[in-house]
Amino acid sequence: MKKAKLFGFSLAVLGMTVFLAACGGKKAGTDSSDGGADKAGDAKHSIVMVTDTGGVDDKSFNQSAWEGMKAWGKEHDLPEGPKGFAYIQSTDASDYTTNIDQAVSKNFATIFGIGYLLKDAVDAAAAANPDTNFALIDDVIEGKDNVVSATFKDNEASYLAGVAAAYTTKTDKVGFVGGEEGVVIDRFQAGFEAGVADAAKELGKEIEVDSKYAASFADPAKGKALAAAMYQGGVDIIFHASGATGQGVFQEAKALNEAGSGDKVWVIGVDRDQEADGVYKTKDGKEDNFTLTSTLKGVGTAVQDIANRALEDKFPGGEHLVYGLKDGGVDLTEGSLDTKAQDAVKAAKEKVISGDVKVPEKPEK
Repeated sequence: MKKAKLFGFSLAVLGMTVFLAACGGKKAGTDSSDGGADKAGDAKHSIVMVTDTGGVDDKSFNQSAWEGMKAWGKEHDLPEGPKGFAYIQSTDASDYTTNIDQAVSKNFATIFGIGYLLKDAVDAAAAANPDTNFALIDDVIEGKDNVVSATFKDNEASYLAGVAAAYTTKTDKVGFVGGEEGVVIDRFQAGFEAGVADAAKELGKEIEVDSKYAASFADPAKGKALAAAMYQGGVDIIFHASGATGQGVFQEAKALNEAGSGDKVWVIGVDRDQEADGVYKTKDGKEDNFTLTSTLKGVGTAVQDIANRALEDKFPGGEHLVYGLKDGGVDLTEGSLDTKAQDAVKAAKEKVISGDVKVPEKPEK
């Protein structure tokens, strides 16, 4: 498996390896909580994740979590199913409470809510089931000893993506496509826009950022339409933080690059290395890649970390775990960046880690 090159730190710093290969998984709308290989298992330490609407094959946030869960199961020789690890997939927001209740009824020891959209459902279930452990990824629930919260300094990795975009753009126009508006995606937008602005000052020029939202993490068609409008308007690099919606951004970039009717356009991936999604053939049949770089978010690493603590009967209930650049919880791949852009990103990373640069968490209005 090809591993992403990082700028100095590894997301494996917590002691686990995040698997970045594409997820095989089951078809969308299904779950893996009923089956399982013929292994003894460990029902007292079993784990299950309830996805948001993106699903385990969203090539982003949910998929990273599922890959981390599968890696945990492999590490401890546990089966997929109720005595090991599993997922329950949500196709609509109305599924969250039902799916978490299903996980409780199947007696999973630790239940992960993947994404801030599941906060209310996790909060209610934790109050009703004090003997079950819950983990919320990407938001915080306070005051409950059976809930651990894990968040990430997405703004820091996004800041590096902004620097990379500023040093690469030829049109001086770059884009940001978000999924649903909220405090989490605010961090992505704010960091990206700040990185572009700071790098533009260093370069002595003005670079425009066109930021748009799809109002969904599971609408590739909307992502494609937003990307088409941006590229047509002169944007040559788009950073997406939109889950499965981002697949549409990649589809549009691929279509334009394969047509070869204009200059190359780029996509910056999110949450996991999306280099494989940028592979295409040029008009003359040569293989190329349009994934400029990808921000990495240790969702799978956080899942493994929490699951391992629970396995050792040290579940960190009541705690808020935060993962950032300094401890390797987020990062950026080298991707297709040229030397000048790489050097700028490395310098920016050092400034963020040292505290010389404070990356905003909210975009300027």
